[in-house]
Amino acid sequence: MIYLDNAATSFRKPEEVRKAVSDALVSLGNSGRGAHGASLDASRLIFDTRRLLAELFHGGDPSRVAFTANSTASLNMAIQGLLEPGDHVITTMMEHNSVLRPLYRMEEQGVELTILPSDERGRVKYEDFEDAVRKNTKAVVCTHASNLTGNINDLEIIGSICKKHGILLVVDASQTAGVFDIDMEKMGIHVLCFTGHKGLLGPQGTGGICVRQGISLRPFLVGGSGVKSYLKSQPEEMPEALEAGTLNGHGIAGLHAALLYLEKTGIETIRERELLLMRRFYEGVKDIPGVRVYGDFSDQALLCRAPVVALNIRDYDSGEVADELAFSYDIYTRAGAHCAPLMHQALGTVEQGAVRFSMSHYNEEEEIDKAIQAVRELSL
Repeated sequence: MIYLDNAATSFRKPEEVRKAVSDALVSLGNSGRGAHGASLDASRLIFDTRRLLAELFHGGDPSRVAFTANSTASLNMAIQGLLEPGDHVITTMMEHNSVLRPLYRMEEQGVELTILPSDERGRVKYEDFEDAVRKNTKAVVCTHASNLTGNINDLEIIGSICKKHGILLVVDASQTAGVFDIDMEKMGIHVLCFTGHKGLLGPQGTGGICVRQGISLRPFLVGGSGVKSYLKSQPEEMPEALEAGTLNGHGIAGLHAALLYLEKTGIETIRERELLLMRRFYEGVKDIPGVRVYGDFSDQALLCRAPVVALNIRDYDSGEVADELAFSYDIYTRAGAHCAPLMHQALGTVEQGAVRFSMSHYNEEEEIDKAIQAVRELSL
């Protein structure tokens, strides 16, 4: 089996992750719910995971990192916890539905929404952010990299625009966390949303939100926190303000092990490997007759983009192509809309969808070459 669907979830995890989850299942108690050893062990491990994440993202105080189930939960917390009726928010056509649907919900409640267009290669213009700012603009919410095209947004440019106008920057780092350098301070990010099961190489069911000092969110969920139990409202202090209920301690144990693996291996090493494989695949398929590749693959973009190549073969339905790749070649990809409806509008692929190949540093050159050959044969 050749797994090239890592943008959906990283399939191969470090062995340390599997072991950490297994060990946690028989050793960890409930963090913050007791003073005995099993509970304290869970608390220590969870705090150290916060520390590792705060260091990775340059987010400052580890207590400003709250755990969630995934990026979708984090983005709902951020969007519905920041915006109020009368506010204006800016986003882009590059976004995943985990950004768009919460924004549409807030629009129904009186928030004004501007969606910046993308060109036929899936790129946004940074001057459009500047032009879209109004007196009541509260925030920009945008992805770091498109899950469909792999195009990267320059967050330093967007962050400088936000700083100039005194507005907040909320970032969806689903496709970049663990692979690309993210510096919340340098990039001017106020709220960073991430998932643990993709580039961070952790288990599914893990994710988080990093909130800069001075920014507060209305709690998305309220309930047990392990502290201040006699309050009628959720505690205001982070991270308990955004962590109602028992955390996924077993999953966080796996995420902790994954973060140590990333620290040991180096995300630069991982990124260079994945980009090498992505470029190898792109160069192998781009000139095949009948194949159309989507996204920005200019010389400059090839140096910095998510390790994703989306394509179509002639007028074949993308789902049929992905099925043929799986059943005849044992190559696993993803087809369809990829939860990115506006990006498909920009690319002109609403009806056909697209077949997405997404690489991991665990993939081998031989696997990439087999995928290229499969695309060549299917295009005949």
